[in-house]
Amino acid sequence: MSSHPSPIRILTVDDHPLIREGIAGLLAVHADMKLIAEAGSGREALQQFRSHRPDITLMDLQMPEMNGLDAITAIHGEFPEARIIVLTTYAGDAQALRALKAGARAYLLKETLHKELLATIRAVHAGKKSLSATISFQLAEHAQDDALSPAEVRVLRLIADGHANKEIAAQLSISQDTVKSQVRNILSKLGAKDRTHAAMIGLKRGIIEF
Repeated sequence: MSSHPSPIRILTVDDHPLIREGIAGLLAVHADMKLIAEAGSGREALQQFRSHRPDITLMDLQMPEMNGLDAITAIHGEFPEARIIVLTTYAGDAQALRALKAGARAYLLKETLHKELLATIRAVHAGKKSLSATISFQLAEHAQDDALSPAEVRVLRLIADGHANKEIAAQLSISQDTVKSQVRNILSKLGAKDRTHAAMIGLKRGIIEF
């Protein structure tokens, strides 16, 4: 019998083939890891997870059909012990928090893959959790912030789409006074100078998406 432990079996999920190729190349030279499957969407990720039951899943968030956050929720709903590492280009604290609450064990920025990916895979496989330094800082910086309500998030999303108060009121079936009040709350909670600044902050932090 071989005394060598079995390699860590990995599923990588990203809609960009070049990213998947890069990860495959990074894993190929390490004997303790084995890429067993790939997926290009969240829906495909769920199918591949069911088929292969990987030890570690590397999950992008921004994908067609089913996004990464919904895929994490779906996989974790069926397989509570799934060990999922988010790989993303977005450093937003709100998005990171949603991913962690959905069941992700780690959150890494793609720009740090060559420095942090291998160690993170080994750490998560060993039962630990991991966050990149940038994400840890973002979460700490906003830990005491007063979060936007779901209604305020809806208004902020429409602001980012370029809608005026009257249009927002019509779309949400609320009064313009209610919209004005929610806009004031949004600016205050985000520390924004104006509506455009609020939309930029919301996008940067992952409170709303493109």
